[in-house]
Amino acid sequence: MHNDWGPSGWEHVLPRQGLALTMLIGAASQPGFTGTLDDLLHEICDGHWNMFGGSLDSPLTFSWPDEEWDYEAAPEGREACEAERWKQFSATLTTAGFPVPTTVRVLSELYLTWGLARREETPDGTRWSMPPALPLPGDLLPLDDELSKRLDKIRWAMRTGLLVNTLINHLLDDLGESEQTLTSPDRLAAATGQDVDDVRLALAELVESGDARLQRGEEPADAQRLEAHRRFRLFMDWEHVHEHRIQLGRGD
Repeated sequence: MHNDWGPSGWEHVLPRQGLALTMLIGAASQPGFTGTLDDLLHEICDGHWNMFGGSLDSPLTFSWPDEEWDYEAAPEGREACEAERWKQFSATLTTAGFPVPTTVRVLSELYLTWGLARREETPDGTRWSMPPALPLPGDLLPLDDELSKRLDKIRWAMRTGLLVNTLINHLLDDLGESEQTLTSPDRLAAATGQDVDDVRLALAELVESGDARLQRGEEPADAQRLEAHRRFRLFMDWEHVHEHRIQLGRGD
């Protein structure tokens, strides 16, 4: 799987087969393979892949047809939910001037148009590749405000998640879950083995999520503007942390 698939947010825009298509193109991009996506599909699974619902000519869907439907999350039912997702998806692509794909194969051609994948004919055959950083959906499509904000929040969480977890583990394991700590970005960086800029991001996320507040004297401090050596007081709301965060720890 392409490392940028999750942070890019495409899985929240495309039909469910977008994930499998990205995996297939990623496999086709590996050194030593030349050929079409059909060739690769036949090579690795005899031309039939359940994640596609069959082949590259399988119809696109936003849900797994054989999955048990969650009526609490979507009480309107599968058919109504699918219809609404298709309405939104079609309107978004049509507004941007792109054809609305109905099969995995047509979606793969859109990948080329959007720059999510590249295809080159060489003397040895067809070669596939993918850029290190995928274009963002919002750079190509007119996403509504709600989805744009959700994707921004997801990218921020993926960017800061490990950084925050490392910082919280230090505050828990090394500082004994202290409710307030006098420290500085460079001290936290040295204690956690992180870059100072990463510590600032982690602190900013703790403040944004309501897990902490920062103060210099009587005034609130801006996490991302703190100088590396500048001391501040970190106030943790551990009840909020334990209620809203899943902590990951590493055993000895």
